[in-house]
This record gives sequence, C-alpha cells and structure tokens, in this order.
Amino acid sequence: MDNSLKFSVHAVRAASKANQILGLVRRSFVHLDSPLMKQLYISMVRPHLEYENVIWHPQFKKDKEILENVQHRTTKLVPSLSKYSYEERLRKMDLPSLSYRRLCGDLIETFKYLHGIYRSDSSTVLPLALTHNGLTTRGHSLVTQERMPDIIEG
Repeated sequence: MDNSLKFSVHAVRAASKANQILGLVRRSFVHLDSPLMKQLYISMVRPHLEYENVIWHPQFKKDKEILENVQHRTTKLVPSLSKYSYEERLRKMDLPSLSYRRLCGDLIETFKYLHGIYRSDSSTVLPLALTHNGLTTRGHSLVTQERMPDIIEG
C-alpha cells in the first residue's frame, strides 16, 4: 500500500514476480502443450497474482489489466493456441479469468461472514436488511443492506 492507500505498487510487484517465473518456465521447457502449461501456471505463477487477494482486491482497471496480462501472456506461450483470441484460449485451457476468480473469492468470503464461519461480528461488515416479522421478500433472512455500513461511511 502506498501513501494514498492504493495497492498499485503491490499489483506491479506481483505481476513482475509472476512474469519472472513465467519466463523461467518458458526457458526451461522445450515443448509446452496446454495441459502442461495449465499445471505449471496454476502451481507456480497464479499464486503470485492472487496472494492476499481478499485484502487488496484490485479496484482500478489499470491494476486489473496488469495482473490479467500475465495470464494473457501465459496462454500465448502455448503454440497450438496462439492463433485464438484470449477468451478462446482461456476456454481451451479451461482457465477462468482472474477477475472471475476474484469474484468467486468475494462470494465465498461473503458466505462465510453471513453463516458465522468467522468469529467476528459480521453485522458491522455485512449488515442484514431489516425484516418484517422475520420474513423477507426473497425467502431467506440473509439479505444484506444495499448501503455501506456506518463504519465505512464515516
């Protein structure tokens, strides 16, 4: 985090480290097919791009693109896939985009807060909507408020 409370420096460092490892992989293997590259990427490169994602989730388009470009480069290193678009290469390698993985991670964390898996008071982080006689219009009591909690507004 820098002085303006942005994580851009962290995103650049994470992408740089991931690119270094990706370069090492490229130089170490003569033939890279899709299953091999997927396994190497998932085990050696992607952890650097997703390290502490829950805490510093990139908010700026520039930071997201810096991280996604590493995965873009990874898919291009497979010779049989280089002629396809990025989205098609992801489908052929059966890889989700990094933004999709971040969304899934956020949803998992939300589920954990709402179902009491964490021992903290989730009402300050995710306040539930007020119900009328315990009933909501959506059929369950875990509907969150649409506004930000008071601790963030202040």
